[in-house]
Amino acid sequence: MSEPILQLSGVHTHIGEYHILQGVDLTVPRGGLSVLLGRNGAGKTTTLRTIMGLWKASAGSIKFDGREIAAMATPAIAQAGIAYVPESMAVFSDLTVRENLYLAARSGALDEARVEWIFGFFPALKKFWHYPAGNLSGGQKQMVAIARAIVEPRKLILIDEPTKGLAPAIIQSLIAALRELKASDTTILLVEQNFSVVKTLGDTVSVMDDGRVVHAGAMRALADDQELQQRLLGLALDSHQ
Repeated sequence: MSEPILQLSGVHTHIGEYHILQGVDLTVPRGGLSVLLGRNGAGKTTTLRTIMGLWKASAGSIKFDGREIAAMATPAIAQAGIAYVPESMAVFSDLTVRENLYLAARSGALDEARVEWIFGFFPALKKFWHYPAGNLSGGQKQMVAIARAIVEPRKLILIDEPTKGLAPAIIQSLIAALRELKASDTTILLVEQNFSVVKTLGDTVSVMDDGRVVHAGAMRALADDQELQQRLLGLALDSHQ
């Protein structure tokens, strides 16, 4: 088996006086899509933000592609090949859709063929290409946020709750984009509460509770075991689409 692209070992994160991550051990295999599940407040978003260096780990190791990144600054982590799509989307409201994507292009120029590929999944972006991103709907802003993350090839993309508040048609476009991405050389770590999306896309899954990973394994095994779902998550996935 190849070395995992991302490995967290004994990671602790403090935010002020709060001890959020309490020894997270997380392995993300190279290639495919890994899902991070857990109840609200379990530490999922904090894990993504700690990987990106937005919050610094107070203890433990974070290795990306064999390299220790726990002490690196966020821009350096991004330059190493990790993209992050936060739940808040965080688009630049006063800039056009095109300008938002241009800023995310590390090469300083947009690859027109890749932009057209993105338009195939999110045609609204082509329509609003020269509109200020702040004028778009919530779903359209989410498209911009995801498009920024994939405007150039990345080794790893961290995505936090991408389908939240999206219309079903847009979710289907997103699933198609993520399916094609995971078939390429891009690895995806996805935090998501839409379990139909999780079951469709997920290869592996880790479940968090109280700042720790309490279960890790194949997504299919969890999806097929309602008793395990109930024990880990307090609900059955099939009853919570």
